[in-house]
Amino acid sequence: MTPNVSSFSGGSLLLAWQLKDKRVLIVGGGDVASGRIESVLVADALITLVAPSPSLHPVTQKFIQESPRITYHDRLFAGPSDLDGVHMVLTALDDVDKSREICALCRDRRIPVNVADIPPSCDFYFGSQVRSGPLQIMISTNGQSPKLANIIRRKIEATLPEHAGEAVEKVGELRTKLRDRAPGVGGELGKRRMRWMVDVCTAWDMEDLAALDEEMMIRLLDDGWEKNTVLKPDDLAGLKRKHPAAAASSASPLSAAVLPTAVGFALGVAATACLLLAPARR
Repeated sequence: MTPNVSSFSGGSLLLAWQLKDKRVLIVGGGDVASGRIESVLVADALITLVAPSPSLHPVTQKFIQESPRITYHDRLFAGPSDLDGVHMVLTALDDVDKSREICALCRDRRIPVNVADIPPSCDFYFGSQVRSGPLQIMISTNGQSPKLANIIRRKIEATLPEHAGEAVEKVGELRTKLRDRAPGVGGELGKRRMRWMVDVCTAWDMEDLAALDEEMMIRLLDDGWEKNTVLKPDDLAGLKRKHPAAAASSASPLSAAVLPTAVGFALGVAATACLLLAPARR
């Protein structure tokens, strides 16, 4: 199908931004700031938090007390010196003028900045996220309707199988073992690895992928990859383990119309996640 190029506008470039061990400055300590802190902690970043202690939200206080990756300064934003060594800035202030001042300082230094509730002052937006282990799905409305993004997130979350995050993690482990066995970048070998992983993701359902263990992965590689085929779950009948929650799940009847849709959607998410997101973990 030929794309309609005239419709290519009005959106944002959605990225999985790697922040591990990068310094993120968060100015503000209220409710919005607590959400920003959580998102950045998940990304394994180092946080410098600047906010007067009376303004701290209880969740923000908990993060400060329990996370060694947060450096807290009980004061207001001090000026350009607070931006030294910073890779990203997030402001969560009720003071619009101060927020715009910080934004201008960031732009001068080419530091990416997000200013809460002022879309024109944002280099990027925070979307509503579905998170299950390594699986992350972001719903963005390009800063226009965060509440609607949250409603859409709940609808997507309801369609995902219970073990989708675990399945993605196990597929990532299998992919790492495959790369160790057949190393190299690009070329025919790279294409073959990609095709084989896609076939595994589509041949196995979420519950079976989530139940993969070391022995099963080795068997998949020995009798599958090495022989240029993909074993099915039934081919590993002697090794196959049911996920601990499988019995309870199978005891709950689902509508025949709902189950194929939910599983089909989730398989697509898992296949995409293992092929697009997993490379960042090399």
